[in-house]
Amino acid sequence: MAVTLHVCITCRAGQTLGEGETTPGARLHAAILDAGVPDDVNLVPVECLSACSQGCSVALSAPGRWSYVYGRLSEANANDVIAGASAYAAAPDGIVPWRSRPEIFRKQSLARIPPIAVVPEAAE
Repeated sequence: MAVTLHVCITCRAGQTLGEGETTPGARLHAAILDAGVPDDVNLVPVECLSACSQGCSVALSAPGRWSYVYGRLSEANANDVIAGASAYAAAPDGIVPWRSRPEIFRKQSLARIPPIAVVPEAAE
């Protein structure tokens, strides 16, 4: 099952940007694309993850798994983000053993969200 890697592309990472200047979040997204996203990871740009005071942020999620939000990232972290997303994709419950996580995922976790229960729709 594919997992989703959300990348906040509107993040300014505390910087004042000039007219037409690319946001740090958009640069992170582009760096992840350039580095190559694994087949089992869907890369999705999002407008805001509400972690504005924490620099560039990403979130990992999948149905039935724990979700995570990581912050204080930059385009220099693209390969580590991909490695973390791959490890997450391989973890059936979304919980990657601490020592198996890239260092940025060990130290820069902002939130861990429990799996959301799926409620079957009522029969019509």
